[in-house]
Amino acid sequence: MKYVCLVYLEEGVFGTLSPEQKEKLDADSLAYDRQLEAKGKLIVAEALQSVNTARTVMRRSGKGLVTDGPFAETKEHLIGFVMIQAESEEEALEIASHIPLAAMGKVEVRPIYDIPGS
Repeated sequence: MKYVCLVYLEEGVFGTLSPEQKEKLDADSLAYDRQLEAKGKLIVAEALQSVNTARTVMRRSGKGLVTDGPFAETKEHLIGFVMIQAESEEEALEIASHIPLAAMGKVEVRPIYDIPGS
């Protein structure tokens, strides 16, 4: 089954990291992605740009509306995702628990919904 691991972090946390800490975090994240890929568990992993670059789109009364910023006002923001293949929810949770950013933020694990007929 496919799962998406949504990685959340308080936006300001990155600003508190030294250049060396950021470099280590990037290296650790890429290394973990490579481990998952070697095991056939990784589908895709991507980091997102700052929440300051976000735009939210919605359609109301037939008109498209665009606003600056994320959909929700929260302290923690979606900063990336890892889509994985796992045999069970327990395996997906285990994989997510080793995502390096889980040590600083939170990782939400959700199964992918297969649309009937797709």
